[in-house]
Amino acid sequence: MSAAPSAQLARLLAGYRRFRQTGWNPNRERWATLREGQQPEIMVIACSDSRVDPAQIFDVDPGEIFVVRNVAAMVPPFETSPGLHGVSAALEFAVQVLGVREIVVLGHGLCGGCKAALTQELQGAERGEGGFIADWIALLDDAREPVVAAHGTSGREAERAMELAGVKASLGNLRTFPCIRRKERDGELRLTGAFFAISDGILHVLDETSGDFRPAT
Repeated sequence: MSAAPSAQLARLLAGYRRFRQTGWNPNRERWATLREGQQPEIMVIACSDSRVDPAQIFDVDPGEIFVVRNVAAMVPPFETSPGLHGVSAALEFAVQVLGVREIVVLGHGLCGGCKAALTQELQGAERGEGGFIADWIALLDDAREPVVAAHGTSGREAERAMELAGVKASLGNLRTFPCIRRKERDGELRLTGAFFAISDGILHVLDETSGDFRPAT
């Protein structure tokens, strides 16, 4: 006899049953088309934070967006050194195979990864005890410097500035990929920075000319 599911798994299974009734069965034609493959035109790079699901924020159907989520919605710079380059592989697939037309980097308020990058509280931690996180968010070290100079290392103003700087850092790193740089130059691909404020539910979009994030209209 199999063991009863945990309370957490039972909650997921209840959600699955609701999905079958309200999401799968009424939309069988759409699911049938997705069996032939996917053709999303938009890639979203977002944080793993459980409060900021891109599909929910943008109210999209399955097959509409290709999503990569990681701590602090980070994109590493292009490099060819040996290693496991998960984000880079996803970018390569989205841009070169799926041919997405837009990449959106979606930061968010109250981001724990950005806060840790700001405070450097995990610096020196052993891997498996915070060290993997510290290594990853070190991608924000350069972006951190002007934030600390202007706002210090604590408080909501400093944290918000770090969250916005993280979006800009990932956009900059996207442009180190030759295929992305070429497609953006040729008008085949657009890069957009965005920020979702958990506190008020408002999406902000980056104006790269001014450097400001403005509420979406």
